[in-house]
Amino acid sequence: MKKLLIGAAVGALLLPAGMAAAQDGHDHACVDESCTVVELFHGASAPEGGAAPAGWVGTDAPKYGDWGFDLSGRDTSVAPGDSFFRYANGTAFDKLQIPSDRTSYGSFPLLRELSDNRMKALIQGLVARKDLAAGSDEAKIADAYRSYIDEARIEQLDAQPLQPYLTAIRAADTHEKIAAYMGQTQGRVGSSFFGTGITIDQKQPTRYVVSAGQSGIGLPNRDYYLDARFADKKDKYQAYIERMLTNIGWADPAGHAAAIVALETKIAEAHWTPIENRDRDKTYNEYTIQTLAAEAPGFDWNGYFNAAGLGSIDRLIVRQNTAMPKIAAIFAAAPIDTLQAWQAFHTTDDAAGSLSKRFSDAQWEFRSRDLSGQPEQRSREKRAISFAEGSLGEAAGRLYVAEYFPAESKAKMEELVANLRIALSHRIDNLTWMGTETKAAAQEKLRKFTVKIGYPDKWRDYSALEVRADDLFGNTQRLGQFQWNYQLNRLNKPVDKAEWGMTPQTVNAYYNSANNEIVFPAAILQPPFFDPNADAAVNYGGIGGVIGHEIGHGFDDQGSKSDGDGVLRNWWTDEDKANFKGLTTRLGAQYDQFEPLPGHPVQGGLTMGENIGDAAGTAVGLEAYHLSLAGKPAPVIDGTTGDQRFFYGWAQVWQSKYREEALKQQIATDPHSPAEFRVIGPVRNVDAWYEAFDVKPGSKYYLAPEDRVRIW
Repeated sequence: MKKLLIGAAVGALLLPAGMAAAQDGHDHACVDESCTVVELFHGASAPEGGAAPAGWVGTDAPKYGDWGFDLSGRDTSVAPGDSFFRYANGTAFDKLQIPSDRTSYGSFPLLRELSDNRMKALIQGLVARKDLAAGSDEAKIADAYRSYIDEARIEQLDAQPLQPYLTAIRAADTHEKIAAYMGQTQGRVGSSFFGTGITIDQKQPTRYVVSAGQSGIGLPNRDYYLDARFADKKDKYQAYIERMLTNIGWADPAGHAAAIVALETKIAEAHWTPIENRDRDKTYNEYTIQTLAAEAPGFDWNGYFNAAGLGSIDRLIVRQNTAMPKIAAIFAAAPIDTLQAWQAFHTTDDAAGSLSKRFSDAQWEFRSRDLSGQPEQRSREKRAISFAEGSLGEAAGRLYVAEYFPAESKAKMEELVANLRIALSHRIDNLTWMGTETKAAAQEKLRKFTVKIGYPDKWRDYSALEVRADDLFGNTQRLGQFQWNYQLNRLNKPVDKAEWGMTPQTVNAYYNSANNEIVFPAAILQPPFFDPNADAAVNYGGIGGVIGHEIGHGFDDQGSKSDGDGVLRNWWTDEDKANFKGLTTRLGAQYDQFEPLPGHPVQGGLTMGENIGDAAGTAVGLEAYHLSLAGKPAPVIDGTTGDQRFFYGWAQVWQSKYREEALKQQIATDPHSPAEFRVIGPVRNVDAWYEAFDVKPGSKYYLAPEDRVRIW
């Protein structure tokens, strides 16, 4: 599936939906491993004085106990040192029931459902109004919803919207024409062997640059083609390809499905691994179209870039430079009829969500049920809300903020961020493994951090986007072209520092290295992350840990490669860099030992950046909490100390349960560790956790003081 390269290196709490499967190697990530917003039924609010139970629904933020954490959700039969995840969350975790239309459930999904439930109320309110001005953002949101919910019209059209594309694919009867067609898929249905987009230049972050990288496969990543653990998924993928080709009447669907899988397996062999794709030094390779054509012959690069509207560029950044010649050679050797069938399948797969049930159901059955273990498809109404909200994301966000984001939340967050920055500054000054020169550069970077909270100061202009109430497929194509034109129009213009990479209604947060900024959308600023009525320790463990996590991304193994101005350059002394490398290697080795499922261990190298972020979140968040006490002792609440409540707050954020297939996919593709180890991994390296819960040698996750990794 085609993936658009859209920005500079970003680290965050969870990975956006679908991003784990991206094959372009782009660095975009987020604090949660899945940002999909799923709707709950509207109406009820959280029960007073207790935790939001499984299945809670409503437009009011959930409530967790009387002071931000529900002690009854613990499992005290488990010792804290044997599994702090179970000790803090076990009873609540056991009660969690994953809804049949989800692949996971817990704190993040609950808030994503809350966000979507609120959007449902707002969007259905727009649909009911008769006074919306034609062409207004509100009218476009309502029409986007109407187009998706009009199932009769969608069924009537069936595969008709695809026919012009399939005709064009059949007419692309040479390799040169196929390459040009791949370029045309930017901003519309279809795919390419190479992902292309407009990003912030990591070495000149005041300007944009074209970026290109590996793509061309339809399974989540190369492992799904090459690792025997996923052989059954590969077989089901071939059956899915055959089904889609049959649906569009393509000749010899079984034979072409086998040829497509064989072709993509060769491409997968050429792909860099997910761990290799994380290296920002190795993925920054400056080329011209001419030098790329010389190094990667067999693919008509001029025709490709011209068709994409990029023929006039004088430079581009190639990410997986050693993979590009191999993939170009695979393209050149592939028979035309295989390439045409490949494009026909990916075009159909790309469009399936906006086509009739025989297409959308087939796609759901493979991509959600077979790959991720989701038993039931989301209702059409839920999908319609997500489509309408996503089509005009910031316009919908403006409605969300006006209704659901109080000004006092932003003010309180600014105070928390300020304390986290002070805490990290203190910790940098006191690092024993870093020298004076590097400390000064780190402090300069910290001072230059930009903080964005809640929503953008400047909203996106959607006046050029046409939305029709009776044309779902057309709406998706016009939206894709609108987004691609937005990207194209950035070239040769200064970087827009005010731009946001997430909408306000997104339950997530991120760090952008090129802008040296941390960003916290409005929707994450509520329980269990942030509650103005909760105990301060719980808030520092929750949203304070999130803030520390995002700041920590500026100093993780990849974010630390950029300076305070966002420039990708080395600001470290050789000795300090070696010390840092030694610490991160030790941390990675710890995570390599975690095995959420038999035969599926965590990849410490893949999850390194997020693990460093989590370590920073706990260590810096705790120090910030202590600073907030201003020398006064922390109160004891319900027999719990301040430090205990801080760690409870952190653990509560990661209270999540996964379906087995979804967890396997996350381990293979996602730069975030599974939730259980986002609790256990960081706290076992914090001395105060041992003291708070009296964790002694002999406990399963005990680390001797000399084995604890203290980076930031």
